[in-house]
Amino acid sequence: MNAASSVDLAAAPSVQPINLLGQDAAALEELVAGWGDKPFRARQVMRWVHQRGVADFGAMTDLAKAFRERLAQRCEVRLPAVVAAQKSADGTRKWLLDVGSGNAVETVFIPEDDRGTLCISTQAGCTVACRFCSTGHQGFNRNLDAGEIVGQLWLARSVVAADGAARIAPGGAAGREADDGRAISNVVMMGMGEPLLNYDNTLAALRLMLDDNAYGLSRRRVTVSTSGVVPMMDRLARDCPVALAVSLHAPNDALRDDLVPLNRKYPLAELIAACQRYLEFAPRDFITFEYVMLDGVNDGDEHARQLIDIARRVSCKFNLIPFNPFPQSGLRRSPAPRVRLFAQRLMDAGIVTTVRKTRGDDIDAACGQLAGEVKDRTRLKERMSDGRFGRIVEVRG
Repeated sequence: MNAASSVDLAAAPSVQPINLLGQDAAALEELVAGWGDKPFRARQVMRWVHQRGVADFGAMTDLAKAFRERLAQRCEVRLPAVVAAQKSADGTRKWLLDVGSGNAVETVFIPEDDRGTLCISTQAGCTVACRFCSTGHQGFNRNLDAGEIVGQLWLARSVVAADGAARIAPGGAAGREADDGRAISNVVMMGMGEPLLNYDNTLAALRLMLDDNAYGLSRRRVTVSTSGVVPMMDRLARDCPVALAVSLHAPNDALRDDLVPLNRKYPLAELIAACQRYLEFAPRDFITFEYVMLDGVNDGDEHARQLIDIARRVSCKFNLIPFNPFPQSGLRRSPAPRVRLFAQRLMDAGIVTTVRKTRGDDIDAACGQLAGEVKDRTRLKERMSDGRFGRIVEVRG
């Protein structure tokens, strides 16, 4: 927020400025219409904020001066505060973001040869409490609003683009790619929280990510991961069908009741039926089933046979995930030979199966580790003072 808006808001402290990061096209058009302006103004603002990454209203030079002044009086571009940032030896980045009232969330960027994937959080904490997930052991604090969800993409995009621009000589094709932020090609809502239990804010964020005047991502390149909130899966299919990943982790109800407690409310038969319905609207012709490999728990031959039976009922692929142990879980990672054999059994049955390569282990950014220290994610001062978050790197953008 610029100096002019600070003065205006000080004169009227009861007025909460609108965070433009959370306003999708419909909401922004309604806002500017209330000011007597035409819808194209909303599109202009969206392009400045999201495409160009500009937070200073005074720099939005194709907007009329009076309109910019009104934006400064009524609105802001408010990002979650960066408490710390890390960069792994493999290039993975992790940000710890303060979202107020002692709550923090984490965002992870994973660079690969053919894509750059940003893993976004939708809640501070999580209510689902899966046994194998360190975030679930933290409990639930609150939902993130749409601006806080999109703010993670805005922040990461600016940092990654600035990093690329600094490393690549200006004017080259690669340099232009870094400058316009296309290094982030995929977004996955697989960070902290269950996206479909924060449905309205998740939906608004998705619409911004897909909007050509904002981030312009393809529906195929935006993935929502859910532990199986069946009614919300049906709503998402109607409202904004993007790629869907389901945290399966067990092939039968008895085991899944233990590993994923939400299964007691929405058992496998209901979940599989919801997946079948979702495929009628999905941008991809398969559902991705995520399956964390737990030694002696869900990695046996019979479990593989049961998964093959599920695959006969719904078009899917499996993503096998090496478990990242933490003391409170009481679980162990399946040995690598066992994971390979398990994957081969699925592939021999004609099922597309991948084994996820662990990334960012050295900064606790790998799958299931997004709570960092399991003891208490929200005690930020303690985590920073004793160095447990690791080395701090400069965040630019």
